[in-house]
Amino acid sequence: MTDRILLPYDGSAPSEQALEYALETFPDAEITALYVVPAPRGYWGAFEDPEARIPDADEAKARGRDLLEEASATAADRDREIETELDIGEPDHVIVGRVTDGEYDSIVIGSHGREGVSRILLGSVAENVVRRSPTPVVVVR
Repeated sequence: MTDRILLPYDGSAPSEQALEYALETFPDAEITALYVVPAPRGYWGAFEDPEARIPDADEAKARGRDLLEEASATAADRDREIETELDIGEPDHVIVGRVTDGEYDSIVIGSHGREGVSRILLGSVAENVVRRSPTPVVVVR
């Protein structure tokens, strides 16, 4: 039984489909939509605060909050409430980090996000989450 679902959300069509799927398939589960402001990778990333690596961090966080409000509105249209969270970092690392502590039973993720399709069927973030997650992952296309 899935009681707590982490749903990475970036406003892309696949993430919207993942939200719809989670709302329909798991009517009794608590769903948390997570938007991760992507922080650039690189050598210095190990030594800097992720927010310091983003040129317009405030603008990026505001955009993330807007997207999460859209996700909440979608849930409300279906008489559901979801939690929302915003974080900064490498999306796949943040997502897997959130489920590692055992707070979530599963992940429902869109097949690829707003960054475009780097692979034919699965985006690189979704692929990395599937490979590294200690919990079950549902990939929605």
